Amino acid sequence: MTEPSAAGSMSGQTVYGDDTRTPWRHFLQTETGSATFLLAAVVAALVWANVWPGSYDTFWGTHLSLELGSHGVSLDLRDWVNNGLMTLFFFVVGLEARREFDMGELRERRRVTLPLLVGIAGMVVPVAIFLAINGGHASVHGWGIAMSTDTAFALGMLALLGSRLPAGLRVFILTVTVVDDFVALGVIAVAYSDRIVVPALLVALGIFGGILGLRAAGVRQGPVYALLGIATWTALLKSGVDPVVTGLAVGLITYAYPAARSDLERASGLFRLFREQPTPELERSVRQGLASAISPNERLQRMFHPWTSYVIVPLFALANTGIPISAEQLSRAADSPITLGVLLGFVLGKPIAVLGTTWLAFRFSHGQLRPPVGWGATAAGGTIAGVGFTVSLLIATLAFSGDQLEQAKIGILSAVICAFALTWAVTAVIRLLPRRTQIRALLGSTEGIVDLAAPVDPERDHIRGRPDAVVTMVEYGDFECPYCGQAEPVVRALLADFGDVRYVWRHLPLTDVHPRAQLAAEASEAAAVQDAFWRMHDVLMEHQDALKPTDLVRYAEQIGLDVQRFVRDLRNRMGAERVAEDVESADLSGVSGTPTFFINGIRHHGAYDIGNLSAAVRTARHRAAVRQR
Repeated sequence: MTEPSAAGSMSGQTVYGDDTRTPWRHFLQTETGSATFLLAAVVAALVWANVWPGSYDTFWGTHLSLELGSHGVSLDLRDWVNNGLMTLFFFVVGLEARREFDMGELRERRRVTLPLLVGIAGMVVPVAIFLAINGGHASVHGWGIAMSTDTAFALGMLALLGSRLPAGLRVFILTVTVVDDFVALGVIAVAYSDRIVVPALLVALGIFGGILGLRAAGVRQGPVYALLGIATWTALLKSGVDPVVTGLAVGLITYAYPAARSDLERASGLFRLFREQPTPELERSVRQGLASAISPNERLQRMFHPWTSYVIVPLFALANTGIPISAEQLSRAADSPITLGVLLGFVLGKPIAVLGTTWLAFRFSHGQLRPPVGWGATAAGGTIAGVGFTVSLLIATLAFSGDQLEQAKIGILSAVICAFALTWAVTAVIRLLPRRTQIRALLGSTEGIVDLAAPVDPERDHIRGRPDAVVTMVEYGDFECPYCGQAEPVVRALLADFGDVRYVWRHLPLTDVHPRAQLAAEASEAAAVQDAFWRMHDVLMEHQDALKPTDLVRYAEQIGLDVQRFVRDLRNRMGAERVAEDVESADLSGVSGTPTFFINGIRHHGAYDIGNLSAAVRTARHRAAVRQR
């Protein structure tokens, strides 16, 4: 059931279709812009604090009170940013970590072990360095500053470096940062909070328990969770525990799941009803149906992430990095154990912890625990982990004041600069390596999670290209889907440009929106009985707007089939069982729309233009070559 690859190259053509992006790709794209905004905010704070020092402190020290009856919260503007708005930032971090745990690389639970160990070691080693430098000084209680890698800066750095580093490093770094963020927030609650008010803490835990109960009961009303989240935050604030932990905890319990085909079909049905009778009641039903088809995690990320990236985190930087800088100040910082402890804790401690723990885990597990990327990329991940900012500044403001606080901030900002410089240097060295060594250093030998539930069967599947190709691309498609039609010339270009790729078509007729797709799929199977699947496939893709039974018969005659046999097989629905098997395998693989591509068993997320698909094919080919060696 194999056909040689199509001739002719169309590598210059770009087809984006709906230009779909995964939540992870949206997240990284936002981080690229966020890093720019964050750097701009740091520069603005430094200029403000040095040109108008009095106004900087006066403004951020202004008190703002919110009261309801005899109860209320009164904080200065800096605390509203640090304790209030930053809760939303940690909420988004928790959402992304949960999405990776439910749908990403971490859904295979054994892959959580290594980043968990690295995250813990990545806190212990920098803290040990800080304590070694500050031992015997009053500043020793600032040990928590060097613990936490900054998620926003780390992911922004990864995005800015672009193609220099593999995508698998992003998930690894995200998991590590979530581990140390969670522990660091716990350290804030225990070691850097004021006197704990136990009754208020118990109230906060009780409210959070109520959130868990509502989630277990299937309640989906967002305003209810928002009110309970605010209540939890307020109770933690009153208890003396830093309330930002509320955001991370709530984000981590928010489910993520792919849109189910049944939910999408129900939403399509509701929309058709609204089209026939556009009433306010049906409009509300359509909105609810569309919302229920998408996981709360994805909806909340899309809602809050731009605000946290472009407003809240830069605002946090603006409120906290205004340091009066002078030659005398820098001279004191250079000799300060606080500055040196923070700087060396991040710049030396984090890379040592990441690389050392990863190597020890690999060695003592006999290769069972290995990094998701090559050792060169792991080294770059270690230097990226040396960027501390958000949580570090939070702890610094709690641990120090006056000159000591400014020295800690100088250490934190210096670590950001050094971490970026070291990461750039590591990637530059990797790029100087021979091509094969470079690929191994970046990609390693860890196999990705196989998303395709039903492996390709050469005796059953329809295959175009070399049977022994090292890269297999599977498409779940629909003959009436216009996006599948747009992807078709891209697939042909790939087969022409890459001699070691084979292409598999599997049926997923979306009958709720494409009423003739099922019959077209069965027609292609009727043609397959006469060894003409690909000839019929090509004709159907060229005439997606003409798929009536009379059209199908005309196409059978056009490609030289035994028309009477074709009509008999089509009438008897000889291909219905085969189409149903493909649909079942799509459901098992979590596929709900078309076109959906899998490359060597790994689902391709993003646009299906020639650039994106070619890059995915090259990555799969490199991984296959590394495994073969």
